[in-house]
Amino acid sequence: MNQVVEGLAPQRVEAARRPRLDWPLRRVIGAAMVASLVLLALLGNLVIPGDPLEQHLYRALQGADAVGVSGAGEVITSAPLGYDHLGRSLYHRLVAALGLSLSIAAGAVILAAFSGISLGLLAAGRGGWAERLLSLVADSLLALPGLLLVLMVSVILPSTPLALWLGLSLVLWVEFFRLARATGRSVLASPGVEASRLLGFGAWYRFRHHLWPEMAPVMMTAMAFGMANALMAIAALGFVHVGIPEPTPELGTMMVELLPYWREAPFALLTPVLVTFLLLLGLLLMSGSKARTSTAADTLEGARP
Repeated sequence: MNQVVEGLAPQRVEAARRPRLDWPLRRVIGAAMVASLVLLALLGNLVIPGDPLEQHLYRALQGADAVGVSGAGEVITSAPLGYDHLGRSLYHRLVAALGLSLSIAAGAVILAAFSGISLGLLAAGRGGWAERLLSLVADSLLALPGLLLVLMVSVILPSTPLALWLGLSLVLWVEFFRLARATGRSVLASPGVEASRLLGFGAWYRFRHHLWPEMAPVMMTAMAFGMANALMAIAALGFVHVGIPEPTPELGTMMVELLPYWREAPFALLTPVLVTFLLLLGLLLMSGSKARTSTAADTLEGARP
């Protein structure tokens, strides 16, 4: 009987040590908000087709209308959120702006997370001159203001979306690098990783079974914060006319375009502001997940001779 218990104990310890992500109500609400806006960006133009650049100057700053046919036989394009100062549909511009901002931010976070985690684990595993060199590069980039670094990349690259993607990736990877290096340094020195190495398991096995379960909660939180920071940076650059150039729809550009008309059409100005606020609020509510590890692992460890 004791042999059976001792044989099952390592499996129970391993299962008990696997982190269980907690999903409180606020994270569910945040995920629902972000998912709704992502679906709007993906399917909004399919539900109500239209061109975000098409102008109807005689409808400038007017309210919403519906799909129909005028007396002259002209097809009226649906604009459920009304029109901007140039007679362009706010709904279709908002859908296009959401898709562009989310694509750039998500691409930047994915590239930053992949490079930051890879380099952080490399620095934690190798140590020595490799860790010192990578830490020096990370600290040097961290000393520069993020928006200034994005602007420097925008001067070098002609394509603004590509420049924003690479510039934001250079800003965001430092955080992933520092988190991965700190977590990897302690996990790589643990007895479990050493045992896996002696048993001949490869690097991918050690990453999947030892490193990633410990890193996942903090990395998911960092990715949510990174998305929020990237979206705020894109909107801020557009607000000061150094981001996505007009007439391409972008949330910050839409705000600054409609700002002079806030008395005539306050709802038109409120639309991109509210969408940006809800998107950032949803990402912040999604962040802060905590991995709860059962105390059964500690109990079994203490019970073993």
